[in-house]
Amino acid sequence: MTALPPLREVVRRFELRARKSLGQNFLLDLNLTGRIARAAGPLEGVTVIEVGPGPGGLTRALLAERAKRVVAIERDPRCIAALAELAETYPGRLKVIEGDALDFDPRPHLDAGPARIVANLPYNIATALLLRWLSIEPWPPFYDSLVLMFQREVALRIVAGPDDDSYGRLSVITGWRTEAKILFDVNPSAFVPPPKVTSSVVRLVPRAVPLPCERAMLERVSAAAFGQRRKMLRASLRTLGTDPAALLARAGIDPTKRAEEIDVAGFVALANALAKVE
Repeated sequence: MTALPPLREVVRRFELRARKSLGQNFLLDLNLTGRIARAAGPLEGVTVIEVGPGPGGLTRALLAERAKRVVAIERDPRCIAALAELAETYPGRLKVIEGDALDFDPRPHLDAGPARIVANLPYNIATALLLRWLSIEPWPPFYDSLVLMFQREVALRIVAGPDDDSYGRLSVITGWRTEAKILFDVNPSAFVPPPKVTSSVVRLVPRAVPLPCERAMLERVSAAAFGQRRKMLRASLRTLGTDPAALLARAGIDPTKRAEEIDVAGFVALANALAKVE
């Protein structure tokens, strides 16, 4: 780390002005990037997948925390040269791939040993990326944990439970397949440029054996229920194209309940009930 130039110098030299179109907000505070890296647990022997490394602030911290290897996916070609300099400092430990993380499958780039995803995600694709990683089949996935930065509003939705204003479809899918926890918040002033919102770092650990159901069915029932979240389930579930009363009876759920009152197990029961009538 001491042999590397300051991140602000790297940003200046490679003209890495953050682009809103790419959802870029660079983290240049090495104390903070170190805290995020340490939140992922001991990294010795671990291959880390990082999305959107930018000038490499978090990448430096992951390497300094002795990650065996970092596989960094970067869409912005301006950042590739800056990351190449970092790769020279850590020979054989940093692999930079230019591409879109939404189209990228990291599994062919992994070797033996545990893998972890750690990233300051571009805000404009953060939720889509999380849902992609939660949709991996077969389950359990290739990673043993996710440590990710989100806008705080999204983080609250990820960890929310029933009767919480933030509880929704994302909460159900996340809670079904992982245990999620907000670790700490990050002030806008930590970023360049500073976003208009507070951010949060979330840790998600895959459940080895989620409650059994078809993921597609769970996504359908949760989307229907929360699509009209203020209505009773006997009304909101009509969009599924089947008799809501029969579906709710099969799942053992009161038809006058609303989506925000149903826990993950209840949605799993609904998903299994829907699978039986289709």
